[in-house]
This record gives sequence, structure tokens and C-alpha cells, in this order.
Amino acid sequence: MGIIEILGVATSVSLLAGWRLYLTIFATGLAMRLGALPVPDHLASLDVLANPWVMGIAATAALAEFLADKVAWLDSAWDAVHTFVRPIGGALLALAVVDPGDPAFQVMAFILGGGAAFAAHAGKAGSRAVVNASPEPFSNIAVSTVEDVATAGLLWAAYEYPVAAVGIALALLALTVALLMMARRVLKRLFGRPKPSPEAPPAS
Repeated sequence: MGIIEILGVATSVSLLAGWRLYLTIFATGLAMRLGALPVPDHLASLDVLANPWVMGIAATAALAEFLADKVAWLDSAWDAVHTFVRPIGGALLALAVVDPGDPAFQVMAFILGGGAAFAAHAGKAGSRAVVNASPEPFSNIAVSTVEDVATAGLLWAAYEYPVAAVGIALALLALTVALLMMARRVLKRLFGRPKPSPEAPPAS
């Protein structure tokens, strides 16, 4: 696997961690544990995710996140708590993907992985705040379910097809930017201050 493919996998995993950190950790560990995800030398650091204790904690946290993410405004509170957790988790996952023999490459992966996870987290949190403003509860559940399925599917695709991981990472980056722009426009329209009306001239 070349450097481009490795960067694609690292970026994809980091972006998905910004959506669903615990599901990303658990799904990766489970796939490795079941032998569905071969572990080449450059991914040897990810072997810790297959540890039963790590998998158990990740599964418990993923279940809590799954339930919290389906409840309007509770999901926004959950996102607020994870503002720092997800970027750090994404950075560490990216760090585990790259070659440990190249310290400079690892520093770049750590920084870019944290930045990618933070951007994805910000896009998710912003878009969910917009969805929560909807008066009906079903859009929240639908969006959360799509995020669950997309995270698992794209994570599998990134590991199974490293070449395609580059395209997946670019698509996720584009989606993240689109979500941030959409959330900014909607929130600005909802909470923006109305312009003061000009005062009428005094009557003569």
C-alpha cells in the first residue's frame, strides 16, 4: 500500500470518528478479531482495538451513543461533551494507521487526523442542531440512522479497498464542508438579529 492509500485510509477513519468514534473503534476491532480485516504490517498498531477490554468498552460507549443520538437535543448535548474526545480519538486512529518508523509522517497524520475528526464533528453537530429545530421527531431518528449505516459501510469500504479510500475521504470532506455551510446559513437565519428599521423623519 502506497503513501496515498495510507493517507486515504487514515483520513477516512478520522472523518468517520468525527461522526461515530466508538462505533469506528468497535467495528475495526471486531473485524480484526473475526479475521475479516487482514492486518498488514503498516496497520499493526490497530491490533490493540481487537483487545476484548477495548472492544467491550467501545461497544458499551457505542450503544450509549446510538441511543443518545436518537433523542432530539440529547444528541446535541452528547456532541458538546465529545467536542474534544472525537478529535483526539480521530488523531490517535490516524496515528495508528501510518508507518511508525517515520516520526515526521506520524506527526502530520496526528495533526491532520485530529483536524479531520474535528471538522466532521463540527459538521455533524451543526447539522443536528438544525434538524433538532424541526417540530417533528422522526427526522432526527432518520438522520441518526443514516449516520450509523454510513459510518459502518464507509469504514468497511475504506479498509477493504484502500485505493477507494482516497475517494471516500474526499467525498466525506466535501460532505463535511457542505454540512458546515448549511448549518451556518440556517442558524444565521434562525438566530440572526433583525436589522433595525430606519426611523421615520419627524413631522414638520
